[in-house]
Amino acid sequence: MKNYLPIAALLTSAAFLLAANGLHGLLLPLRANGEGFSTTEIGLIGTGWAIGFVLSSLLTPLLVRRAGHIRAFAAFSATAAIIALVNALIVSPAAWMFLRGCSGFAMAGGMMVVESWLNERSTNETRGSIFSIYMSVNFISITGGQLLVATDDPANDTLFMLASILFCLAVLPTALSTAATPKPLTRVRLNITQLYRFSPVAVVSAILIGVINGAFGTLAPVFGSQSGLPALLIAIMMGLTIMGGAITQIPIGRLSDRTDRRYVLAAGAIGACFTGVVIFTLRPSDPVQILLLTALYGALTYPLYSLTVAHANDFAASGDFVAISGGMLLLYGIGTMFGPASASIAMAQFGPAGLFSVTASAHFIMAGHAIYRTMRRRPVPENERETFAAFPAQKALTPETAALDPRADEPQ
Repeated sequence: MKNYLPIAALLTSAAFLLAANGLHGLLLPLRANGEGFSTTEIGLIGTGWAIGFVLSSLLTPLLVRRAGHIRAFAAFSATAAIIALVNALIVSPAAWMFLRGCSGFAMAGGMMVVESWLNERSTNETRGSIFSIYMSVNFISITGGQLLVATDDPANDTLFMLASILFCLAVLPTALSTAATPKPLTRVRLNITQLYRFSPVAVVSAILIGVINGAFGTLAPVFGSQSGLPALLIAIMMGLTIMGGAITQIPIGRLSDRTDRRYVLAAGAIGACFTGVVIFTLRPSDPVQILLLTALYGALTYPLYSLTVAHANDFAASGDFVAISGGMLLLYGIGTMFGPASASIAMAQFGPAGLFSVTASAHFIMAGHAIYRTMRRRPVPENERETFAAFPAQKALTPETAALDPRADEPQ
């Protein structure tokens, strides 16, 4: 316990921040849909988040070096809290697009500070367990925050106030912590040429997965609402998709350790494509059908990002893990800029299920490219292959997460 007590405050701050983000992120599209925003406007709100998040991933190390970790974290959390309240005061598509970009910037900055702090407090012996605990906190807090949307009508302002309170609570444990100030944050430079040389499949797949997850994360609540689901079932639907991916991560990953990962990636993408086509074709309105199909969709699509990271690292030296994984997260973030906008256009054209026409198309392209590359390059021999480890692509993961991963300390 003496190894984990010093990070309890950091994990508590992370839990409040992630819960607030989960609530705020689900509340916005539900409230926007209720206010009569068009799907295109809701999609652009999601694009604003992605732009802010990517910019923050690049600029936060400079801001933290100037202000210090504690003051920077307090500023990011306070900014997020203010934005949640302003969302309730100014209900306007243009304002929400701008505010969501600021929220993405603040959220990425806050999480990068926490992750760098956890990295500093980790040793070679505890890094694996600390990373696992942090991933669990990430999953539980976001899901718990989303479920809070059922505590009141999204049409009221109460949930915005609750999100603001949670953002403020995130400041207290870190501000009162006696943990030593960590080293400067890792600066990640996006070298697409180098990443593409390591793995064309990983580069293309990371961008497409960003398109897919950005579209689903932003507009799935709108799909659920327009399909007749109440707020509680929409929150459960979002949680089930993530839970489905969490359950299938390890079995799919272990399978990829024994064969060419590109075949496993293609198979998962084809399965997710087929599920998306089924939802788009059937346009289910029964709650049980929607929950089952979206859970299956999550079980097939969410492990794909971990496969791309593992595949990219198969071709690189172990000392390059942080640069590769951090760059992959930036590529993923770039993809999330385009997903919400493209899906919103499809939903305006084809109805709520049009969301899955975009995800199915991206999955189909991903599978086709992976299969094509198997004909152009031999797989890495099994004894030289990087052992699979879950690296879920969630909205709150930043390039600093790669530095916290236990594989970052493997000898060169």
